[in-house]
Amino acid sequence: MILLFNNLYFGQEIMGHSKINASRRDHFLSGLITWMGPNSPSCTHTDGVKKLQGLRYRNMSSRIVGKFSQNSQDISQEFQLPSAYESAMEALSTLITQKKRNGIPAISGQSQKLDRMLRYIKILGLEEEIAGLKIIHVAGTKGKGSTCAFCEAVLRECGFKTGLFTSPHLIDVRERYRLDGMDICQEKFLQYFWGCWNQLKANISEDLPMPPLFQFLTVLAFKIFVSEKVDVAIIEVGLGGKLDSTNVIKEPVVCGITSLGMDHMETLGDTLGQIASHKAGILKPQVPAFSVLQLSDAMEVLQERAKELKVSLQVVPPLTLEKLNGTRLSLSGDHQLTNAALAVSLCKSWLRSTGNWKRLFEDAYEKDGLPEEFLKGLSAARLSGRGQIVADPLINASGGNKRLSGDLTFYLDGAHSPESMDACARWFSASVVERKDMSLSSVTSKDNKMERARTNGYIKPCNNKDPDEIPKRILLFNCMDARDPQILLPKLVNTCASSGIYFSKAIFVPSISAYTKVTSATSAIPSYIPGKDLSWQFNLQRIWEKIIHGKDVLDQNLKINASVGVPPHEFLYKEASRCGPEDGYFTCSAVFPSLPLTINWLRDCVRENPSLRLQVLVTGSLHLVGDVLKLLRR
Repeated sequence: MILLFNNLYFGQEIMGHSKINASRRDHFLSGLITWMGPNSPSCTHTDGVKKLQGLRYRNMSSRIVGKFSQNSQDISQEFQLPSAYESAMEALSTLITQKKRNGIPAISGQSQKLDRMLRYIKILGLEEEIAGLKIIHVAGTKGKGSTCAFCEAVLRECGFKTGLFTSPHLIDVRERYRLDGMDICQEKFLQYFWGCWNQLKANISEDLPMPPLFQFLTVLAFKIFVSEKVDVAIIEVGLGGKLDSTNVIKEPVVCGITSLGMDHMETLGDTLGQIASHKAGILKPQVPAFSVLQLSDAMEVLQERAKELKVSLQVVPPLTLEKLNGTRLSLSGDHQLTNAALAVSLCKSWLRSTGNWKRLFEDAYEKDGLPEEFLKGLSAARLSGRGQIVADPLINASGGNKRLSGDLTFYLDGAHSPESMDACARWFSASVVERKDMSLSSVTSKDNKMERARTNGYIKPCNNKDPDEIPKRILLFNCMDARDPQILLPKLVNTCASSGIYFSKAIFVPSISAYTKVTSATSAIPSYIPGKDLSWQFNLQRIWEKIIHGKDVLDQNLKINASVGVPPHEFLYKEASRCGPEDGYFTCSAVFPSLPLTINWLRDCVRENPSLRLQVLVTGSLHLVGDVLKLLRR
């Protein structure tokens, strides 16, 4: 029993801090009960965890011991929930109507989307129930997920039962649905999923097919939150606003609009004003609304739409460190001060509109101060893949006074627009400098810090004062072909360079996730797919090398040579002062045929060199970030 608990929990801990704490342990135990099947204790969250004491816990222990006293074939037959869950993923995959993100939808006519959404809701009998939900609705280009996560954590700390719907998911579709701060468990997900699926399937017709993927996931969110009787539902817009599937919400309690920028232009338009017009589509007559500071082209559109609807649109400045009163935001990066400020305003407005502000707080908080519950929420919100630092637990081990291997740390941020890439670069630069300072201060005095010299991003010790560590910063990158890497990559390089941060190497790799398939955390991951088209990754490499050298230095023959496999470990150790083809590889960058091979290659490099410290920035795509998290979790 102890061995089982430790092994299973260790797998969960890869996603967060290495030290076990009580709340994470209880969360895991609750999930373990759920995994055991429909006859186990119900998969409630906070309340269910509290009931683990005594008989319920002993029953769970005896069931686990009993299961593992059988042979492995009997065990696989007993634990059927993962198989049922995979069946649900296969069903969801049939709802994907596009071959790629920027493809043409199979169901033409965006204007039909909301009409069909309303018909789906009517079939499920959710019209009146949705009207009864007390909703916070959030649109924007960047920061939507972070703002929603902050809102959820703050209101949960205030004592309310919360429901959070965000997108996309990184590892498992259940991440999109949080109840009281935790992803919905498999048992409840399957219950609501098949209930909606079967009811809609029985009512489809020639003019009303099954909903496309995001529409179904949105309808499912409403079903879950209504059935779970949440006090507040925080709903993140999927794409745009005016025609987004979530915009069937007729009377939200409050609306928020995060920072706007140039993204999804194939759908929303190629000017900031056009994009702002779509985002402003979530505003409703006389419903309070808040926005962060915007560029003038966007702000004019938002204010004009608010005026038409007689909406009080308030512009929220970023939070200050003074207002946080020493509290550190749980989500990293200076840009999160803007998202947190919007979340604070949305929560205050929600509390006032629902009559809860005066009931909970004194008038002293009306203007400047933040209640303790707000500060706790802002320091506890979580959102995977946005400014997330994960140390590889399979590598970062020690043996007595001697390190057994080097250090491998992943810096994960799914930035994929110019604005978010700039924020990502600033976050990464600040994070690696902070970690370096912390590391140095723990082993050496201020006057004895190692001087460092950079040669095209390569960092090496000077004067042989500290030969024990070789820090290298690696870029692990991919982006969809709907993005423009000729904008994203220079933005990343230049912003990092302005902080004195340079990359030793860049690795370009295809994502595992396929846009045409919904997978789960337990879905099989092939380590290598022979014959996979890597032309996009070689294009990214050419752009990178041109940025580094100021001219084209790659020829077409490199594709043939580099497609053979991964480079030797020496590739990582060579200085980047001289870039030219050598054994089919360039010393500044490389294309790897698969992500699993890349992760294993990085691990092998630090295993063979205990002095090596790798800081790997994973960015350009939320799909890539999710795939890395999935591999580390395993």
